[in-house]
Amino acid sequence: MWYRTKATELLGIDYPVMQGPFGGNLSSIQLVATVSNAGGLGGYGGYTLTPQEIVEVDQQIKAATNKPYNINLWVSDTDAVDGSVSDEQYKQAQSLFKPYFDELGIELPEKPAPFKSRFENQVEVILHQRPPVFSFVFGIPSADILEQCHRLGIVTIGAATTLDEAIALESAGVDMVIASGFEAGGHRPSFLAPSESSTTGTFVLLQLIKEKVKIPVIAAGGIANGKGVAAALALGADAAQIGTAFLATDESNATAVHKQMLFSDAAKYTTLSRAFTGRLGRGITSRIAKELVNKEQGFLPFPIQRLFMSTITKAATAQEKWDMILFWGGQIAPVLKHTKAGELMKSILEETTAYFDRLKN
Repeated sequence: MWYRTKATELLGIDYPVMQGPFGGNLSSIQLVATVSNAGGLGGYGGYTLTPQEIVEVDQQIKAATNKPYNINLWVSDTDAVDGSVSDEQYKQAQSLFKPYFDELGIELPEKPAPFKSRFENQVEVILHQRPPVFSFVFGIPSADILEQCHRLGIVTIGAATTLDEAIALESAGVDMVIASGFEAGGHRPSFLAPSESSTTGTFVLLQLIKEKVKIPVIAAGGIANGKGVAAALALGADAAQIGTAFLATDESNATAVHKQMLFSDAAKYTTLSRAFTGRLGRGITSRIAKELVNKEQGFLPFPIQRLFMSTITKAATAQEKWDMILFWGGQIAPVLKHTKAGELMKSILEETTAYFDRLKN
């Protein structure tokens, strides 16, 4: 039985298929419930939510499914010293991006108020609400937090972009590790070395981690169908996490235009860029990302850059200037076929089963 793995046993799910937990308001209760009710593990990205909003999301998920699900947070959610930048640094960014504001006919935004990390307050809610699974990126929670999770029966999953990060997660007592390959859409969740130097492919990273780490390993990045799941399992993965394919379904909270872009010819071309948030992330190649290559020194740290760029995104959306927006997406997008999450899950399970049946015969 291909679907009986260490991951399904530990997570209490029927199939080793996980839905990537999207941050930035791209997750939805409906998508989480659809995947979990189909026997996989639905995931909700909560790093932009207030503690009270996390409580409400958790209650809504519990009302929508009685199956296991995952809530995801960012351990490190700011790169700005004291939550701000100097006036000089902010003016430098304003100067670099001014042509885009002028093109859209909008004013340059004022420097935002200092940003404080939300993680500690968010984790308190996780410990109180006790979701079945708590996953995290951009670091490792404290030993105390991990110990409390274990005591409460919350399964913990950390993301690694390098072998060193996977070893660090296991050493800290995390239950499972995601091998996050550079093909994946969204942010590169590196935390030990710069993300630009942590760009190993999924299937290489998976094999490296399996050699050195004993906890279950989840492959993520460049997987969108049953063939990808089967390949990951064949290389030793205990589960596969699928992001872009679920992001493109009707059930996700991505905009209609975002989903159209993922199914368009534009999805053949993706870029890793810091231009839109201040952290390295992969999305469909945009004009801004191309024009700002090698100008990263003028960007603001995360999340100030994201707050700064949100003004451009809002205006560009209103004016339908799609080449000025970053639509998150992975390199695998051109193979996407399904717009319904339930149909995608069904197809993944059928394809994976067919692959392993052929091996038996």
